[in-house]
Amino acid sequence: MSPRLVSVSVLAAGLLLLVVLAPAVPLVVFAGILLAVFLRGGGDAIARATGLPGGWGMAVFITGVVAAMAAAAALAAPTVADQFDELWRQIPETTGEFERRLREYAWGELLVERLQQPPALGPEQGRAAAVAFASVFSAIGSIVVIAFIGLYVAAAPETYEAGLRLLLAPSLRPRAAAALNEAGRVLKWWLAGQLLSMLIVGVLTGLGLWLVGAPLALVLGLIAGLLSFIPYLGPVLAAVPGLLVALPEGLTMVGWVAAVYVVVQVLESYLVTPLIQLEQVRLPPALTLAAQILFGIWFGLLGLLLATPFAAVAMTLARRLYVEDYLEGEAGAAGGDRRAAAE
Repeated sequence: MSPRLVSVSVLAAGLLLLVVLAPAVPLVVFAGILLAVFLRGGGDAIARATGLPGGWGMAVFITGVVAAMAAAAALAAPTVADQFDELWRQIPETTGEFERRLREYAWGELLVERLQQPPALGPEQGRAAAVAFASVFSAIGSIVVIAFIGLYVAAAPETYEAGLRLLLAPSLRPRAAAALNEAGRVLKWWLAGQLLSMLIVGVLTGLGLWLVGAPLALVLGLIAGLLSFIPYLGPVLAAVPGLLVALPEGLTMVGWVAAVYVVVQVLESYLVTPLIQLEQVRLPPALTLAAQILFGIWFGLLGLLLATPFAAVAMTLARRLYVEDYLEGEAGAAGGDRRAAAE
């Protein structure tokens, strides 16, 4: 067996074993790499603009991000917190109102009965509380690990890239390095475009809801901006609290709120995204949705969040290392054989 095949087989088997034994670990590592791409990209941009070394550029970028977040929290935190409290209070009330209206119809009564779950009793409540408690600590631990991975990889990406190349046969290393560099470029442009898209969606949604007189426009715009990180599914999830909050205001307000979400989504899908993400891999919508559903089922919320960038990187690597090197190489070899036979 050739060294090339052995190295690829060992690497693939190790990754598969890790996914089977500890499925959350690859996603946490990938989230850390995504954070590293964000930090390194911002630091490199500052370094190019100011002439500072890359490390100092990244330090300035991190300081700027932390300062901007602190300033935003100081200026907007009281209003956002009040609106979140109001949203938290209103959602159960409007959900009950929505359920009451559904029960006015026979099909709605049947739907509500099907969706309702029996309450947990006795020991089940204790187990549910324990699971929720463990989930919170697990999420906090994952965030800390992601932050450290992001900082370490951003500080010295070449170290980890060189270590990964060492796991491959020498003949594969140049092509693997080129593929990894392209995957990093794709991830950088995807992330930059997605962050800008999130900002635009959040501002447009909040402004639109404020113009039509919808309640809690600021916090609903914030939710819309954050959830737009998840393509296709995120805007649908973001519209749910907006429609529920508008329900007590009447069907006219519900219509206006729905129109705001639809208009913003159309602008984002057909104008904003095509303009700001020209450099990224264009994922077919069906492939993106399939990846989101699959990762959401397998890995939960973190999988749903990371499905799209993971699919973009996987598509880039598959195109470079499988389609171009293997399939098209085989086609070229077959064409050469046919020409030799004809001569």
